[in-house]
Amino acid sequence: MELSSKLEYALLALLELASSYESGEPLQIQQIADAQKIPKRYLEQLLATLRRGGLIKSTRGVKGGYVLAREPRQITVLDALSCIEGQEALLPGINAISETVDGNIIQNVWQDGLQALFKVLQDYSLADLCELRRQQEPIQLMYYI
Repeated sequence: MELSSKLEYALLALLELASSYESGEPLQIQQIADAQKIPKRYLEQLLATLRRGGLIKSTRGVKGGYVLAREPRQITVLDALSCIEGQEALLPGINAISETVDGNIIQNVWQDGLQALFKVLQDYSLADLCELRRQQEPIQLMYYI
């Protein structure tokens, strides 16, 4: 399984929304697109999918925009994967039972690996991503003369 650009852009948009969650102010599409360098038209489609999936809410009007539907701690990377890639992404096709013992062993190991991956994605929330972002930001030093 690899990270699709669709999921990456969706996670970037969710990260931006999570970063402004405390302010309660909705972000407009252009703000998110500019901050995360996401093409605006593509972002519109992603936000519509995230809204239908219940991860974000939209408000109309001059002060309208998008906000998270739940607290950042309650939305996981796995939730985003499920919303963007669909439930099929969470239930990878299990190949037919192999004709050999070795084939069955390989399939079992592969399934264990996928379960471990999904566990990690379930363990990381948007709040965790925001914290990791803060840790990566360079420290701004103030010099006084």
